[in-house]
Amino acid sequence: MRLTEAGTDPDRDPTAVVHAALDVGVTLLDTAEMYRNEELVGRTIAGRREEVILCSKFGVRWGDSGRFDDWSVHADAATVVSSCEGSLRRLGVEVIDLYYLHHRSEHTPIEETVSAMAGLIEAGKIRSIGLSNVTVEDVRRAHAVHPVLAVQEAWSLSTPIPGSMSETLAELGIALVAHSPTGHGALRAEDSTSLGVALGHIARHRGVSPGQVALAWVHCQGRRRDEVVVPLPGTTSVRHLHDNVAAIGIELDDSELDRLTEAAAPTSVA
Repeated sequence: MRLTEAGTDPDRDPTAVVHAALDVGVTLLDTAEMYRNEELVGRTIAGRREEVILCSKFGVRWGDSGRFDDWSVHADAATVVSSCEGSLRRLGVEVIDLYYLHHRSEHTPIEETVSAMAGLIEAGKIRSIGLSNVTVEDVRRAHAVHPVLAVQEAWSLSTPIPGSMSETLAELGIALVAHSPTGHGALRAEDSTSLGVALGHIARHRGVSPGQVALAWVHCQGRRRDEVVVPLPGTTSVRHLHDNVAAIGIELDDSELDRLTEAAAPTSVA
């Protein structure tokens, strides 16, 4: 959840969003050092910490320019420890359930990073290790140092995940946490592309929104492949939350799944 302060809109009150999620059984709460909202997230879960699977990430730091493309990766052992201490302090908790390396480093061997993360487990500061924005080779090397629980990567109809990554995660028993399952919101509305037309047709037939169909496609991929796939849609309002939760119950049939997959292929034309 990219939670921000609500302003005057009660539907976007961050505490209301998180509590509404917990009330309907959504327990996975994802944040990051980079998001600059860990203190806010900590306030939203105060009093309900035991109901939450709390995830955070480290390793990406913003530059001083304020530009969106001004960031760098820091994944050395000392940074692993200091970043975790900072996140624990900002979140106001004693342990983080799932702690991710936010982005692979070109300079620090992943073995050094994961060894330091394993040390955090031994110290009782985190419970599990995750990786994000990594390669298949990174996953194998990291998993050889310490078991990796989850890998978080973008996956949606508009952002396919490489088959080699999916196969590797299944082989090693690692969960795929699929962020941006509606293509950063681009799949929430019907358009004139082949994929947009397919989403709109299925949505009208089922009486739901195109965005819910796109999210249901990701949910169904896990069941279809017999793999652990956890969609992670960005949710910033109570209304949006309920729409996302409702998508869990949409069981797309094989013909619908195939139509969407074919429409999403780069060669598809309307």
